[in-house]
Amino acid sequence: QVQLQESGPGQVKPSQTLSLTCTVSGGSITTNYYYWSWIRQPPGKGLEWMGAIAYSGSAYYSPSLKSRTSISWDTPKNQFTLQLSSVTPEDTAVYYCAREGGSSYYDYWGQGTQVTVSS
Repeated sequence: QVQLQESGPGQVKPSQTLSLTCTVSGGSITTNYYYWSWIRQPPGKGLEWMGAIAYSGSAYYSPSLKSRTSISWDTPKNQFTLQLSSVTPEDTAVYYCAREGGSSYYDYWGQGTQVTVSS
């Protein structure tokens, strides 16, 4: 089966850039017609879709985060990356990567990684 694993620092200082990598095994990130998404969950709140990169390499972003979000990939390593700039404590959350199929259905998820924004 497909497995996803998030990696990156667990703490980021305010105003810096959060960078996370999702490593995918068991399937290629270029396989039609999947999207590879970043989703986060702040403490006590629901899931928030941040953006995704498609099998074609096209990236899509939540309007609320578009100005400071970048999603890219490294296909030889079967990885995709999230960069969130100018972070504040409101960006503290568990960050997940997930595979999205049709109808916005997420069939595979990483375990999530806690990111805390603080000084």
